[in-house]
Amino acid sequence: MTTNEKLSDLVRAFARGDWGTADRLLVEIGDDGLREGPQTISAAFLLAVQRRFGETPDLQQIANFVATTRQRYADGHELPALAMEGMIRGALGETDLLDGIEPDVAFSTQILLLGTLLQDEQWTEAELEEFIREAEETAAQYR
Repeated sequence: MTTNEKLSDLVRAFARGDWGTADRLLVEIGDDGLREGPQTISAAFLLAVQRRFGETPDLQQIANFVATTRQRYADGHELPALAMEGMIRGALGETDLLDGIEPDVAFSTQILLLGTLLQDEQWTEAELEEFIREAEETAAQYR
């Protein structure tokens, strides 16, 4: 299985809330694989954010989502709220907010937020597969 296939499987695991599989895939993919193929995760993140917040996002809605996400996790109080908001707003067009976020923080934040966004959708298998196909097509444009 290629890194890109594993990244798509990672998106599936996030959407299903299958954290055991997600953890296993993250280990299998490893840091090198994540650096080589972040397009799939980034594309999925972008699409998920756009679906969740639409074209004219409400900043309070974003702040509430971040606060709720931080509450969901045991160590959520340690999650960088400003980076989380910046990542979401950056995906919605405010790209200047991404400038101050370190790459490792950006990517781990993106993965965490993507997991939350996908879980909240509660898609059918067909809807999930369509989303993954769209993310893969979007990612392919940047490889």
